[in-house]
Amino acid sequence: MLWWSPSRTGARMNTGAGQPERTQVPCTGWMDRRAVVTVFGIISLSWMCLPACAQMRIPPETVQQWANTFGKQLSVLSTRYSGSLLLQKKYKDIEPIVKMEEVNGMELVKKFAEEMENMLGRKMKSVKRMAEAAEDADFYHEYNATLEFDYYNSMMINTVDEDGNYVELGGEFALEENEHFNNLPVNTQQSVIQVPTNVYNKDPDILNGVYMSEALNEVFVSNFDKDPTLTWQYFGSSTGFFRLYPGIQWTPDENGVVTFDARNRNW
Repeated sequence: MLWWSPSRTGARMNTGAGQPERTQVPCTGWMDRRAVVTVFGIISLSWMCLPACAQMRIPPETVQQWANTFGKQLSVLSTRYSGSLLLQKKYKDIEPIVKMEEVNGMELVKKFAEEMENMLGRKMKSVKRMAEAAEDADFYHEYNATLEFDYYNSMMINTVDEDGNYVELGGEFALEENEHFNNLPVNTQQSVIQVPTNVYNKDPDILNGVYMSEALNEVFVSNFDKDPTLTWQYFGSSTGFFRLYPGIQWTPDENGVVTFDARNRNW
């Protein structure tokens, strides 16, 4: 038989006749337990208040000193690595020949916004003209499975065979370095066609697509005349060819292979 004594001095457990008695941990009543919990809660709250109290005791002068020290260190670092002293010297050198002029910030922002709007508007109009021309050309084109058509292949232009004759799909193609296009030799009057190595460049689908998209050449030239800030203009076909303006000579890799395929581009 098990029994517990509610004595505050201790408790003894009797396991039956003939068994020795064993002294257990003192068992307190529920009033004692509540007192212990209350005291523990007060102690815990006291410890929680210590950091806040300690933080409030930091003198304002000390905080100000920390801020001043940090500010001086930041100033030294920015001066050392920003090049501000060199910039100030440069301004001093040109000070006699320049003048300061006050500008209206709102007017400056408004002018900049108008210029951006006009620039983006010109680009959008160029793209719209290209899209409309491509749609019209495709609408009026009749597919011809036996079509024979020569075009400027960017890989073969200005290439001659052993007899000095221009190879098929090549021919003479004028190229001139142009600063606007990173000093690359280009032809701003004619576009070229790029076809990946794994696509047959005289496949009926390719020939019909190239023939149909010839109408874009005039649009390319007109867009560049209207907006000289334009750079590359191009048209990618689902059949695999890529019409590029201005015309350039495409350079293959070291194995003579052209892996670029417009159909695999993100756009």
